[in-house]
Amino acid sequence: MEATLYTPKGAEAKKITIPEAVFGLKWNADLVHQVVVSMNSIARNNVAYTKNRGQVSGGGKKPWQQKGTGRARHGSIRSPIWVGGGVTHGPNNLKNFDRKINKKMKAKALYTILSAKYKKGEVLFVNDLTLRVIKTKDAKDVLSSLSGVSGFKDLMNKRKNSAYIALSTKDTTTEKSFRNLGNVVVDEIRNMSPLDLMKYKYVVISNPEQGLSQISEKLGSKKVGVEKKVTKTAKATK
Repeated sequence: MEATLYTPKGAEAKKITIPEAVFGLKWNADLVHQVVVSMNSIARNNVAYTKNRGQVSGGGKKPWQQKGTGRARHGSIRSPIWVGGGVTHGPNNLKNFDRKINKKMKAKALYTILSAKYKKGEVLFVNDLTLRVIKTKDAKDVLSSLSGVSGFKDLMNKRKNSAYIALSTKDTTTEKSFRNLGNVVVDEIRNMSPLDLMKYKYVVISNPEQGLSQISEKLGSKKVGVEKKVTKTAKATK
C-alpha cells in the first residue's frame, strides 16, 4: 500500500509504502469492542467502598420489644432500612475488575482501528516532527500547517481529543512543546494502544518509515524468534 508523506509545513514530500497488515484490515467491531471494554475495565480505579450491616458499629441490642409497642418490628439498628445502617449490595473495593487480553487480540484490534482511520482519511504521515526548542508557539504553528492538508482542517480547530501524535523515538523537547495544547497528546508509537486511537480523531505519525516497524512486529516478533531457533537447531544437526 502507498501513502503520501508530508513535511511539517503541510507540503507533500514523497510516496511511501505502508504495511497492508496494519492499514488494510476489515473492520471487526466485536474484536475492537471486546478489547476496548477490557482495557477500560483494567484501568478502572476501584476505590468506592460501603459497609454492610455486619460491619456497621452498634446495634447489638434489639431497639424495642417485639410486641406491644404499636410500632413495627425491628431486630437491629444496623438494618439497611435504618438511617446509619448498613448498605445493601453497595460497592466494594475488594472486587477485581481485571480482564485478560491476549497480545494477539490487542495487536489485531490496534491494526483494525488504524485501518478504519486510514480508510476515513484520518491518518497523517509526517517525515519529521522534531522540535529543537521547547516552545508552544512552534508546536501550534506545526498543527496550523498540517491542518491545511486535505481532510485535516479540524486538526487545529477541534477543541478536545483532536490528534494523537506518535513519535518514532522518545523526544522530550517535542512532547513538552505540545503539552500546553489540550486537544492533542504526544507519545512514542510503541506505546500506541486501541484506547488512544478510539479517543482521538486524527493520528499523526512522525517518521513512519522507522516508527511503523515497531508496531508491525507486534504479531510477528515471536514467529521470528521461533524461526531463528529452528535454524540454529538445524545447523547443529548438520
